[in-house]
Amino acid sequence: MDYGWMSHALLWFVGGLTALTAVLTAGAFFSMGRSNQYND
Repeated sequence: MDYGWMSHALLWFVGGLTALTAVLTAGAFFSMGRSNQYND
């Protein structure tokens, strides 16, 4: 494992984690908005 591969793997890991967090956050807001809509 050279340094180039390690930084590449780290970049993919951080990118994947950021994307996953963004999707989960969007899903949480979406479901919250839907439940609030139905509660009215």
